[in-house]
Amino acid sequence: MHLQTDEPLRGSHSLPPETVITSHSLVDLIWELRWQSGGVQHTETLFTPFNVWRDLDFCPPAIVRDLPGQAVGATLSYRCGAGEILPVPDPQKIREFPLASFAQGRLQPRLGRFYPLGLLREFPLFGQACRCVGLTPTSFTMDLNHPLAGRTLELNITVQNIRRKKGETGGQCQEWLGQLLDGPGQQSRWQGQPTDFFSADAFRRQDEQPDEHFYTQPRLVSHLDAQARQTIGALYGRLLQPGWRVLDLMSSWQSHLPTTYLAAEVVGLGLNDEEMRRNPQLTGYLVHDLNQDPRLPLPETSFDAVICTVSVEYLTRPLEVFAGVRRLLKPDGIFVVSFANRWFPPKVIQIWTELLDFERLGLTLEYFLRAGGFTDLQTFSARGWPRPPEDKYFPQVRFSDPIFAAWGRKGA
Repeated sequence: MHLQTDEPLRGSHSLPPETVITSHSLVDLIWELRWQSGGVQHTETLFTPFNVWRDLDFCPPAIVRDLPGQAVGATLSYRCGAGEILPVPDPQKIREFPLASFAQGRLQPRLGRFYPLGLLREFPLFGQACRCVGLTPTSFTMDLNHPLAGRTLELNITVQNIRRKKGETGGQCQEWLGQLLDGPGQQSRWQGQPTDFFSADAFRRQDEQPDEHFYTQPRLVSHLDAQARQTIGALYGRLLQPGWRVLDLMSSWQSHLPTTYLAAEVVGLGLNDEEMRRNPQLTGYLVHDLNQDPRLPLPETSFDAVICTVSVEYLTRPLEVFAGVRRLLKPDGIFVVSFANRWFPPKVIQIWTELLDFERLGLTLEYFLRAGGFTDLQTFSARGWPRPPEDKYFPQVRFSDPIFAAWGRKGA
């Protein structure tokens, strides 16, 4: 799967195009990493502006050999076994520490969670994230191996655009493969054990007033940049078939479905009447607060698909909601949950603010697993796409909002 933008990297239009990649080329590449854990399929994508003269020095020999001479649209595919692009797991990197060495005040290590090594007093300047894999009353054990170490990885690299570099052949170097691998793996369970996302006050919020008060005023603004919305729309367009009945869960004035998508019906369920009334893709809607009552007041097996966009982080009773979605779905119906790295601070659940980006994907996946009854579980990430220059945060923010998604189908 390759989700592509329609244009090359912003600011590159004035550079002359080339037909094949040379040592003097600037290339827009889409990197795709596919891997599995516990029966879950994961797909990570990363957009990179690639300076062949410099960046090729940081690539494995096979890519150094294969990339030159490729044309736009070409895809290089590699199957990477344990130890090929990541070190094999090292038992010496699983280390026990006294609980007193965890330097983050009220935050305590939890099984399966990731923490920067800088939180351990033994590593004050080291920022790598490592996983807590053991706890006793006086100690905790951290796995310092990469979370994908030992796994078989599928790597695809697609050439999206080629242009010749102006002037000298130097420039800044980037280790793009390292950036692609920075984060993926954190969404999977450790050795199949459930991650402790649920202890303490995980679902507490700054503002515990009923949500209907917070959402009284309509917010007719886009919560994502245009490229991020396009990425979500492309994902929904790929997963949803025409003619389906779709429920837009926690809906607003935008459903993020492709404008070309033809549904039999799109029903919105949200908190603000005016927002949903202005949504041109909804054929009907109802106002309902899932945090007050997680039961979904809709007929059983009445939808082919349920989507939830940039809203899962506000659910205080997510397992009940996910179980309710399963009840609404027809057999083999799909539930797709997508989000970015932005939220309303007063209403987001506490655990969401404590997690790394890919851990949030793991939390969402954990909802599917604990609610039960979902099969064909998959996750997806898209990072690195350039932010549209017309966006209000450009050029202070150069990159599009990263997109993360998880989905599953109703089992028999």
